[in-house]
Parts: sequence; C-alpha cells; structure tokens
Amino acid sequence: MNNTLTITSTQRAEPVTLTILHLAGRVDSANESQLREQAEQAHADGARRLLLDLGEVNYISSAGLRAIHIIFKLFTPAAEVQAWHPGGDVYKTPYFKIYCPSPQVYGVLNLAGFLHNIPFYTDLQEALDSFK
Repeated sequence: MNNTLTITSTQRAEPVTLTILHLAGRVDSANESQLREQAEQAHADGARRLLLDLGEVNYISSAGLRAIHIIFKLFTPAAEVQAWHPGGDVYKTPYFKIYCPSPQVYGVLNLAGFLHNIPFYTDLQEALDSFK
C-alpha cells in the first residue's frame, strides 16, 4: 500500500488573499504531520485564509482528521468561536474551507462531524468567492 501524500501550495489574491493546499494521495498516520506542518508554515508566513483541496485524496484516516482539526483551530480564532451566538445556526468558519472532497472522503468528514463547522464546496469559483 502506498502511503504517499503530495501537497502543493498556491496563493490567490482575488477575491481576497488566501492559500490553497492541493492534496493528492492518502492522509493517514504516516504523513499527517506533513499536512499539519505545511498549514502551520503557511500560517507562520501570514496566511489567514486556507482552502484545502481534497479532490485527489482517496483515503483519510483518523490521523488525517486530527490534522484537519488542528488546522481548523489554527485558522479559526478561538475568541470568535467563543463569542458566537448562533440563535439556532451552527458556527461555520469563514477562514478555513474544504474543496472537492471525493465521495469516500466526504463520507468520513461528514460522519466525523467536520462538515458542521467547516464549509465545503464542489465548485472552485464558488469556494473562492465564499472568502469575500
């Protein structure tokens, strides 16, 4: 079994400045630190909005979910979450979003409850526009 994860990063200036991490392969215990470190480096370099492209991810384990949780916390100010007064709405982070998860990965993210707080998109332009 190939545990390879490839991550490439692109920067967008429009509609707002954001970083896109494009993932390909598997996200599991063998490489989840690679994903975490890439996101942490983007944040250290000044990125405050992140789009995680999962279009080419064919498997995600609990370790991958842990990495996504850490990234969510990194890019979503805790004070904003604590100040949230939903009035029936669930908090959705405006800073960290997911693009194009495969059906298998979508199922895992949904089952784990991640999609309650992390918006996901299947259309790239819609995902980019959502950061306005």
